[in-house]
Amino acid sequence: MKRNEIIIVALMALLNFTHILDFMIMMPLGNILMPKWSLTTSEFAVIVSSYSLSAFVSSFCAIFFADKFDRKKLLLFAYSGFLLGTFACAFAFGTYSMIVARIVTGIFGGLISAQILSIIADVIPYERRGRAMGLLMGGFALASVIGVPFGLYLANTYDWHYPFLVVAIFGVLLLPFLFKFVPNVNSHLENPIKLKERISNFYDIFSNKAQVTALIFSFSLITGHFIIVPLINPYLVYNVGVPQEYTPLIYLVGGICSLISAQIIGKLADSFGKRIVFVWAALISIVFVVLITNMPHWQLFIVLGIFGFWFSSSTGRTVPGQAMITQAVTSQTRGSFMSLNSCVQSLGTGFASLLSGWITYSDAKFAIHNYNYLGYISVVLILSCVMISYRLERKLQQIEI
Repeated sequence: MKRNEIIIVALMALLNFTHILDFMIMMPLGNILMPKWSLTTSEFAVIVSSYSLSAFVSSFCAIFFADKFDRKKLLLFAYSGFLLGTFACAFAFGTYSMIVARIVTGIFGGLISAQILSIIADVIPYERRGRAMGLLMGGFALASVIGVPFGLYLANTYDWHYPFLVVAIFGVLLLPFLFKFVPNVNSHLENPIKLKERISNFYDIFSNKAQVTALIFSFSLITGHFIIVPLINPYLVYNVGVPQEYTPLIYLVGGICSLISAQIIGKLADSFGKRIVFVWAALISIVFVVLITNMPHWQLFIVLGIFGFWFSSSTGRTVPGQAMITQAVTSQTRGSFMSLNSCVQSLGTGFASLLSGWITYSDAKFAIHNYNYLGYISVVLILSCVMISYRLERKLQQIEI
């Protein structure tokens, strides 16, 4: 990758770091907030899903106007609103105030992912896009390696409000660098598309078999991964018996493994093919999904090892999977399509979170029951993604890159 491409992708990864950390930190706080606010698993799932479902709404609306603006300006607008919402989360005082704050954060956050992916896809040529996606996924890994463990340390040592404050402050410090180094991305504005045509293009997405396949693939991919995520921390603490003060280690080890594997898998995907790498990573990840969701009282080092492999294999699915999805559309309508893709992913995470709350329940000691059922559903969805990936690759071969 060229120097300017590395700078842009690095900044997008840092932005992604704050964006993802805000979303991720809510879930590990479950074992703190559930006893503090006397929440059931379904009530906590509503708090988690409120972000995703509001992001779904804003992502859907963005489909009709995303390609009308410079991608950089739209990204900075969304990110500023997102940071305000994160500040509001830090000062929530109960269930309903937190839900409102998460909704505000989600409305702006729902616009961010599509713009990041669109900027990467517009700026980075396809032959180097696997590496770019690997670096971008480093934002997720960084959130796991540094953000979540540090956020949990703050929550355990001081108060649960502090992680949100730190995320918001870091984001404010990042804004000037985004203004300076990220170029205007407006080549798609040379031939602007009218609203009527945008609506027509929206319907055209569903008549394009490659794009429909990519959206189904995206929904299955995110739902299959996320369905076991919201309740992982309470499950480890109240079922597996991991002491709460050691839970940051789970995300530290997993994040380090994810950070390393993201770079390796990005290069492998460019060298050997996105689908082949995706299929192998998906099949390997199934083993660890089953282990995690049926975990007895194991020693901490065994738990850490399993989570390290799970984080690595999950990253192995996501990096080539996202690269395949970006290929399903041309530059002219990429903003609208990626907004729809972000919309689909938000719907998938929101649906998965609610489903996890409906299927499971907690007892008087906050132990989670029926968690293994979530693992079985995840396995079915991962295998569905494997089958869909074959069809998607055939469709992508018909598209001029």
